[in-house]
Amino acid sequence: MASGGLRYQYARLNIAEKLIAINVLVFIIVGLAEALFAFSISDWFVLPKDLKAFFGQPWSLVSYSFLHGGFWHILWNMYILYIASRILLNLFDGRRFLNVYFLGVILGGLLFIASYNVFPTLVKSNSVLLGASAGVMAVLIFVCTYIPNHEIRVIFFNVKLWQVGLFVVVMDLVQIPVGNIGGHIAHLGGALLGYVYARQLMQGRDIGAGFSKFLDGLANLFKPKEKKAPLKTVYKSKASSVISKAKRDKDSHQRQIDTILDKISKSGYESLTKAEKDFLFKAGKED
Repeated sequence: MASGGLRYQYARLNIAEKLIAINVLVFIIVGLAEALFAFSISDWFVLPKDLKAFFGQPWSLVSYSFLHGGFWHILWNMYILYIASRILLNLFDGRRFLNVYFLGVILGGLLFIASYNVFPTLVKSNSVLLGASAGVMAVLIFVCTYIPNHEIRVIFFNVKLWQVGLFVVVMDLVQIPVGNIGGHIAHLGGALLGYVYARQLMQGRDIGAGFSKFLDGLANLFKPKEKKAPLKTVYKSKASSVISKAKRDKDSHQRQIDTILDKISKSGYESLTKAEKDFLFKAGKED
């Protein structure tokens, strides 16, 4: 009963709320597993900075976004995602939301890897990437770019979305020299994706269309294949069609006989035409 209730409640959530629920569930499961078994299962899913390590776990380009470093990390990310996704989903459907979010995750991850392999000063530091921040930034900056003059309430003041977007981007820029360099670069990658996506969409181009097709193809791999109907069913269908046609012909034949017999009862046999007499004769022989 409880399981059915949870499934029902989950089904009622929109796509962003489902994503938030999955992130929270993963956070709890990973935390419990690492506490109980005393080893880090998240190492298989965080995004490493080393190219060789990344090629050994390429799924980490997406899986890192479902892991978080602590309670406040996931709380802040999911709160911002909830607020920004509500605005986006008032404008577009869930497919567009997924495009923006996961493309932001991917671009943020790629820039993280690139930064540690292009800039020598960063290579020396030991770092991995985890958290949904790049995807969250993509969604936030997307709505800030698409409807920049839309106002939201922040504590006691109304501010425009472009002001919110500018603030969070500047905060990431100024914090790069302070620490968590790769994390801030990933945030900026997500922000870049959100900005470009919105600008292109305003010009009538959906840069996420190809990604949508990729997701559809991926989903189709896990769909159960429909079983082809056995041949005997086809033959049965054909036989049914033949029987149905024969029944219609017989009914028509009988109606024609009844019409002729009515004519005889009213006007006599001699009132029949030659064709009607021949038809009645043949019908009598068939019976």
